[in-house]
Amino acid sequence: MKYDLLQVAGMILLAVAGQGLVRLLLDHQDLGLLRNLPGGFAATLTVHAVVTVAGALLAGWSHGRAKALGRRR
Repeated sequence: MKYDLLQVAGMILLAVAGQGLVRLLLDHQDLGLLRNLPGGFAATLTVHAVVTVAGALLAGWSHGRAKALGRRR
């Protein structure tokens, strides 16, 4: 159950940050939820990229752990 919740959390992070990353790349002025972050476009882009990768890694890792326990095929 723990790995299921971690996988869902990773997928949510991936979806939200990935959407924000694409939106930011298309419209540099729309900083979204991170508009108050010091550093402007570069800092916001970096945070979105890091959270996107972290979400993908978390979802993949938790899926692998659940698979090792026999909960996935």
